[in-house]
Amino acid sequence: MSALPSPFEYQLIADPILPAPAVFAAEEGAEVQFLGTVRGQEEGRPISGIDYSVYRPMAEKELERLCQRGQAEQPPHRVFIQHRLGFVADREPSILIRVWTKHSAEAFDICRWYLKEIKTTVPIWKKPV
Repeated sequence: MSALPSPFEYQLIADPILPAPAVFAAEEGAEVQFLGTVRGQEEGRPISGIDYSVYRPMAEKELERLCQRGQAEQPPHRVFIQHRLGFVADREPSILIRVWTKHSAEAFDICRWYLKEIKTTVPIWKKPV
């Protein structure tokens, strides 16, 4: 993740998602992290993982648009998004969303908003394996 003050950053990565220390701007008082992991089953059937595929130019364009929209429509915040591509094994993280803002309630709401929007607008496809 880049240093302050960029309002948003996103990455589509093949490497594992790793924890990182919080870095707060002077006006920020809250950070919320959402870490989504692959469950061991899909629709009641056991799986070993999920294979994520993407049309990268379209996905990056949509993530850029989503982050810009978030900056315009949500209270002031910063956001960092990572989404894994390729095979992600059961119990490994597939998505990380970090939101920094002044207040905790806003941070939770904004993080939830990004997760919903990513799932419904960004062309990342999953195939249970």
